[in-house]
Amino acid sequence: MNILSIETSCDETAAAVVAGREVLSSIVATQIQEHKIYGGVVPEIASRRHIESISQVTARALSAANLKKEEIDAIAVTFAPGLIGALLVGVNFAKGLAGSLNIPLIPVHHLRSHIAANYIAHKQLQPPFICLLVSGGHTHIVEVLDYTRFNILGRTRDDAAGECFDKSARAMGMSYPGGVELDKIADKTQANKYILPRPTVSGNELDFSFSGLKTAVINLIHNASQKGESIDVPALAGALRSRVCDMLIENTLKACSQTGQKTLVLAGGVSANSELRERMTSECEKRGMDLYFPPLNLCGDNAAMVGAQAFYEYKTGNLAGADLNATATLPIDYR
Repeated sequence: MNILSIETSCDETAAAVVAGREVLSSIVATQIQEHKIYGGVVPEIASRRHIESISQVTARALSAANLKKEEIDAIAVTFAPGLIGALLVGVNFAKGLAGSLNIPLIPVHHLRSHIAANYIAHKQLQPPFICLLVSGGHTHIVEVLDYTRFNILGRTRDDAAGECFDKSARAMGMSYPGGVELDKIADKTQANKYILPRPTVSGNELDFSFSGLKTAVINLIHNASQKGESIDVPALAGALRSRVCDMLIENTLKACSQTGQKTLVLAGGVSANSELRERMTSECEKRGMDLYFPPLNLCGDNAAMVGAQAFYEYKTGNLAGADLNATATLPIDYR
């Protein structure tokens, strides 16, 4: 089954052709250089660039797969969550294309897609498992019961881990996307030079809070500036990276212990973080657990992961009609 998938939830216009877990083509047109001027994604600009790029990107995906649009069996599209204007571009384009070809339209949740990136990279992986889903907008610990059934065990109460990285990096003078730059310059050997707080929350012990950590970094920088002191940026970056990883790893392993699950999956943009990968690999080896994470090219937003998840959504009868609308917020365990 050849599925043409569309992804426009943020600042990447992407299209891919996927057959089950096999990627026949994957094209991504990024807007990073344009948004870098503003230090982050400008929603209005993102939407306009999607409009300008989506037809060409889709045509390139079909060409790279050596297929004509008439040979496509279904259209898949990210409909939630994300920037509403950006999502609307992809949803309306997909609806028009599916209608013109008279083929099924498959609505796909963005976070489910990030998990599905691992299905592409690891053909043997199948539910159930625990997934740490970390990105610029979301931080979840999810129990993946089946390909389309999810149970949220823990989540952030405020900022996502990726948002904490990005905004802290910006305060340190790094350009967008800050989390990537922070990971590159972080000095692990000097990470103990700065002592950062470890926020906790009441109620669900698996939940996170990163807002206070971000604020602590920003206040440290401002206080040093007021005193005329310089900041050791690599050391501070290392301290922040280490603290975020502490929190992510501790809660995730606790979730695995509570559920008795021995298979762990990382997903989302922050799953590309080098320290998180290294330390989680070590912890899983100690415990005899299986760990999976996507290759770097599948950590960020792309349409291949949308197509991989769409295959399983289609199998469970999750189809949409011409009334499909974009949704800015929607939990991963929606029914």
